[in-house]
Amino acid sequence: MNNVRAWRERVATAPPSTLPGARWLLGFALICASIAVSLWLSGGYHAGFLTVNSWAASYPAWCWQWLTVLGDERVAVILTLLFSWRYPRLLWSLVLAAILGALYSRGLKELVDAARPPAVLASDAFNLIGSIHRRASFPSGHSVTAAVLCGVFIAHARLSEWRILLLLIAVLIGMSRIAVGVHWPVDVAAGLLGGTLAAWLGCWLAQRWPQPASWLAVHFSVAGIATLCAINLFINDCGYPQAAPFLHFIALSALIGGFSQFFAFSKR
Repeated sequence: MNNVRAWRERVATAPPSTLPGARWLLGFALICASIAVSLWLSGGYHAGFLTVNSWAASYPAWCWQWLTVLGDERVAVILTLLFSWRYPRLLWSLVLAAILGALYSRGLKELVDAARPPAVLASDAFNLIGSIHRRASFPSGHSVTAAVLCGVFIAHARLSEWRILLLLIAVLIGMSRIAVGVHWPVDVAAGLLGGTLAAWLGCWLAQRWPQPASWLAVHFSVAGIATLCAINLFINDCGYPQAAPFLHFIALSALIGGFSQFFAFSKR
């Protein structure tokens, strides 16, 4: 009990992060917005899809399946087990950013309800990997999730090398949605844009409202949801069978790492 009290006091009194990578997020958001507008103006909503999809078909299907599942919301939640107790301020930033990202993604999907490639193109006109999805194309939810998760880490990262790597991961996850044939490039650019802005705003809000970072209710709630998500991934491959072993590895590693971290923390 004394350990928990000391941890809460340490978190509550810690100076706020300076968010050294925050400007990177705004710059990347501007790039994503420019790409989305350019694609729309140059060729309409479907611009660039066949070019990217056919190029991606030259790479193994498992590669794109592994990348695309990293944008699944359940995977993002599971990964919080690896750092939630050690970096509580980072977790709180991610919680706020995730809420904003979900409002953006789900709100626009319901409002726009755009048709996806399988609903527009003939089945032999493009390369489809995994399950068929026909509606709610705009924006790409996986791209939003990837940008939220990577964006929060970018905002806190001190080394430029880490920021570049995280940006690359987010972009590749977004591209994987075109590669598997379920999103248009405009969807991906808009998803990365919204997720990046959600990450920036979530970090900004967490700086000005840091108190919940030390609330045990926040940590236990996230840990509980993450545990349920991990269990779900052992029986659900997200529609990508070749990614199942990868999902099992992520789920098992996060569970072991997260609970080992918690028990080590509680015994100190």
